[in-house]
Order: sequence, then structure tokens, then C-alpha cells
Amino acid sequence: MKKFITTPLKLGKLTAGTLMGTLLLVSSCKNFTELNPLASLSETTAFTSTNSIELVANGVYQAAAVGLYNGAAGRGYPFGSAAIQQGEMRGEDMVNLQAFYDITYRATYTTTSANNVNMWEQLYALINQTNVLIDGVKRAGTGGVLTPTAALQYEAEGRFLRALSHHELLLHFCRPYADGNGSKPGVPYRENPINSIPSVQQGIALGRGTVAETYAKILADLDFAETNLPASRAAVATSISRATSGAAIALKTRIKLHMQDWAGVISEGAKLGTAATSGTFTSPIGSYKLEASPDVPFTSYSNNAESVFSVANSALSNGGTNGALPGMFGPTSLGGRDLVATSPNLYNAPFWVTGDTRRTLLQIKQSTGSYPFYFNYKYRQYTTRADWAPVLRYAEVLLNVAEAYARQGTNANQGFLLLNAVRNRSVPTAERFTAAPADLVQAILNERRIEFTGEGRRWGDIHRLSLDTKYSTNGIPAKVEVSQVKATSYDLTTRPMITGIVAAIPYNDYRFLWPIPTSEVSTNPTLAQQQNPGY
Repeated sequence: MKKFITTPLKLGKLTAGTLMGTLLLVSSCKNFTELNPLASLSETTAFTSTNSIELVANGVYQAAAVGLYNGAAGRGYPFGSAAIQQGEMRGEDMVNLQAFYDITYRATYTTTSANNVNMWEQLYALINQTNVLIDGVKRAGTGGVLTPTAALQYEAEGRFLRALSHHELLLHFCRPYADGNGSKPGVPYRENPINSIPSVQQGIALGRGTVAETYAKILADLDFAETNLPASRAAVATSISRATSGAAIALKTRIKLHMQDWAGVISEGAKLGTAATSGTFTSPIGSYKLEASPDVPFTSYSNNAESVFSVANSALSNGGTNGALPGMFGPTSLGGRDLVATSPNLYNAPFWVTGDTRRTLLQIKQSTGSYPFYFNYKYRQYTTRADWAPVLRYAEVLLNVAEAYARQGTNANQGFLLLNAVRNRSVPTAERFTAAPADLVQAILNERRIEFTGEGRRWGDIHRLSLDTKYSTNGIPAKVEVSQVKATSYDLTTRPMITGIVAAIPYNDYRFLWPIPTSEVSTNPTLAQQQNPGY
């Protein structure tokens, strides 16, 4: 009987480069957050009953949360803590304290360094699992195991995760859409399951295409997902942790922002209520709205109105000591690992006003030892490690659309209303804007740095703005070395700024991109000829 492979698929050494690792991970448990341990289902039986198909779908979500590290233990790849940390460590708003993410922080990655290799491998492993799901539910729908509507819904879930995964690959391994209007090399958009030698051979024949071609396929997947996913599910927790039509639309606002399709961002956002003129926004799809306090999406991660899509974890299924969110972000005084801290340059930034409740509610100072640092406090289940990884929040939808309005220029006041909706819930009345700032786009970009710190979004903004004539960081910005941070570095009275000595890397430097891993190019002749320059 043919089995789903539960270790990375190898070809030749049987590696299809990493042409898709773990094919399916499922068990007899109903809730994927309770899988412990994971088991495998026969390929011939996995799609023969509605119960087993639901387990297959749960297994796909579990793989998004935990993934594997060097083929072994879970480590928060590709959409758990490791992915979020990577997005922060590539930017300048956090300080790397330990060796865990030092390669990413200093841009010394190679074709074999673990952090970037595991992102490539685990993203494509997840993509393969989505393709196995999509292929299986299509057959189940044709064969009468699933109703046509149910088959389309499962397919839409797979296509949502497939789109999300390919975009994450674009952010790290490809130049932004703005560089040549998407003409630079993209990533292979894999739409067929790798579960046999012929399918492996088909997979390695697939080249990178262009960034624009990759974006076109991402949007096609998301359009399908929007059409065929429900607006909500029976329980709030499931509405957050499983794909919905609102999640597909929200992701499209992000995708089109990266493509500088301002009209497209505005059009998608309008479906989620961003065209309201009252200054209070609620989505007619999914009933999303901002919570009154900025900490609620994190303290109530499974039951709030603001989270559009998050990757679930639980006490029994999480990234473990080396990969769970609170351990990765927290101080040892609370049970974390002192790995990364908020940079004093962000904490003291003049645009982050005194009295902003995101400092008191979502930042915390190390209370023991010699460390003077403030740490991100969005994830705080230090014992259970059950915090969910935020992927899409309504706050991002509002700021995505705000920027699009500000860029388009025809209705900048709407962008100002959207900015204020996010900003005003956290800043004191005296610090609120009474009129639009002279540079509204800059104000929105500043707000993004505060609102999304610790959520891995910083690199995405650096990447998409890299060629912007006014708002670019001109590559990877200089960063603060841990030895530069003193007990007096965090001070809202004097607001000292540190000139980082971790050198900046210009946009045209090859290190702006990650290399395709050796594990891929050594057995994939197509991608061996399409390696990023410099590696």
C-alpha cells in the first residue's frame, strides 16, 4: 500500500531539491492543535471519508505552524515563531542578543545556513501538502465522498495557504515587484503534488518564471479562495485559525500593496469595510473590527474580532523550546530565552509618542540579570507555549488601504481616517492628529513599525519599499549591535538614538536576497542554473 511520505522527499538521493518535504501529517485527533504524536495515513484511504479528509486538512495547518528543523524537531517554520523572527531579524527594529538568529541579523547566510534553508524547504513542504490536499479533495468531490461545495471549500483552503507560502518565498528569495515591474526571477509556483518519481521529474523541470508571473498565480489562488471559502465558521477560534473568504481578501490587500496596485488595494479593502466615512470601521464579511485595546488580539488570540487569520498552536502542538513564540521573544525573567529585544531606536523613535499604550501593554523590561532590554510582550504563554502566530489582522487591512489612498492621492482624507482608527486607540488624546500630517505616507509607514513590531512584518516593508524614491531604506539598514545597548539606552525623556555598527547592506548587494539552498540546487538542474547571483 502506498504511503504518504513523512520525511522530506528525496530524489536521486531522491531529493527533489527540497521539492516538497512532508507530504501529509495527520492523526486520529480531531483538532490539529492537539496532534501528539503525528501519524500518517495511506494515500489510498486518506480521501475516502469525510473524517479522514478533515484530518488531512488539519495536518496541513499543523505543518504551517510547526514545520521541521533540519528534518527533525519542530521549530516554528514556516509560519510560526521562526518565520516571524526572520522577518524581524532582517530588519532594524529589534536587536539580536544571541547566536540563534545571528546569521540572519548580519546577513552572513550561505546556501547551507539553517535559517534560510529551512524557510525554503518548509515553505515548499507546506506547498506540497496543500497540493496533495487539493488533488485529493478534487477526486473526493468527483467520487461523491464530498459534496461539490465541500470539495471546493477544502480546495480553497489549500489554495489560500499555497498563495501565502509562495508570497513568503518571494519576500526572501526574489527582488520586489517594483524592480522592473515584476520582470526579475520569481520562484517556481508548484501546483501539483509531488508523490511519485514522475511527479518529481515534472517538478524539477519547473523553473522560476518571473516575479510578475508568480504574483499572477498568487492572485488567481486567492480569487478562488475568496469565492469558495465561508465568511465565518461555527466557532470564533476556527474562524481565525482556518482560512475564510475574509482572510483571502485581506491577503489580497497585502499582495496588491507589494505590487503598488493602489486601486486594487482600495477595491479589496472596500469589501472589508474600509470605505466607511465615519472613522469607525467594521467589515461586513467576517465582522472584523479593531479591538478597543491593542493587546486583545494577543491576550485573547483565539477569540477576538480583530484577528483575520492566525496559525494556531496549543500546549500539545507548538514549536517547542526552540521554536515557540513566547520563548523566542520573551525575557528569561518570564520564561523566555533572551533571544531578541526591541531596539532602543524604535522604542525611542520620535514618531512613537509618549503615553502610547503599546509600550505599556506590549513591551516588557527584563526584570532580572544584567540585561537592560525591553522585550516584545505580544506572546506570553511561557508555560503552555500556546500563543497563536498572527498572520493577518484587521489593523493591517486598515493600514494597507490607508497607504493606498495616500499614495493614490485622490481621497487622502480616507487614508487619514484609516490611520487614525488604528493609531487613536493607543495614543493619548493630546497626541492624536487633528489634521492629516504633511507627509501622510510617512506617518502610515511609521505606524506600521509600531503596530506590527514582533509580528515579522518589518522585512516585508523594507523589501517592497526598497526602490521607493522617498521612503526606501536603500537596502538592509544598519542595525544596533547588542554591545551598544546600555541601561540608559531606553529613555523617553532624552530619546537617545544609536548609530548601529552592524553594517547596512545596499539594495544592489547580492545579500539582499537569500540563496536557493544547496539541498535544492544539488539535485535540481533547473534551479541550479537559476541561483541568485553571488552565491
